Amino acid sequence: MRIFLVRHGESLGNISDQAYRQFGDHNVPLTQWGYRQALEAGRVIASYLEGLPDADALKLSVWYSPYLRTRQSKEALLEALPSAAVADIREDYLLREQDFGLFTEIYDHAEQKRKFPEEFEKWARLRNSNGKFYARPPDGESRADVSQRVRLFLQTVMHDAKGGRNTVIIVGHGVTNRAFEMNFLHHSVDWFERSDNPGNADVTLIEGSAREGYASTLLHKAADRLPGQDELRDAYGSELVVAPKIGP
Repeated sequence: MRIFLVRHGESLGNISDQAYRQFGDHNVPLTQWGYRQALEAGRVIASYLEGLPDADALKLSVWYSPYLRTRQSKEALLEALPSAAVADIREDYLLREQDFGLFTEIYDHAEQKRKFPEEFEKWARLRNSNGKFYARPPDGESRADVSQRVRLFLQTVMHDAKGGRNTVIIVGHGVTNRAFEMNFLHHSVDWFERSDNPGNADVTLIEGSAREGYASTLLHKAADRLPGQDELRDAYGSELVVAPKIGP
């Protein structure tokens, strides 16, 4: 079985927190750089698949989060992948980004504390006493909550694998992709806490079999934009260039 975990490409939210306020977390688009990152990730996956002995018989299942930046990343991947090899393209809300509740669209800790001082202090106490993995932001999800719903999604993947669909591409977010890897490989909570989120458009490959075991490798490390390649020269002005919007 082969599973390619792909984080979405660079989004406007990765450049400026203003994007979350303007669009809402679910509707933040990719930058053009992010679209190119995802396109290159698709080319890397396509090249890897072409080198496999069973390349002609492969049937890919592509799963993606419903957020705009992951849908756009999925479109970029499909542009690079051989269309004849793609059997299924499906969205699953279980792959969505972590819900930060009251802190959604507020990623600066100082601003969180200023706007919601009591809730911020309670969250800080929970992180200190219970650990970051278990602490829920006010009205939001902990990383443990995300891991639980990703485990539900994993059941679908394994059910499909029994039917022969055992080459999978998952386009998700940093925390959800890391939670999937944790669940699939039976890593500990300590592993999760010590590991970092993958970078934008990074590709992690999980490969192996139930008999011989599975292992993960970083198949592709996406290139970051170079200094000076700034698409926000005039904060959301005429210089802002984003990837083409898809869907409603």
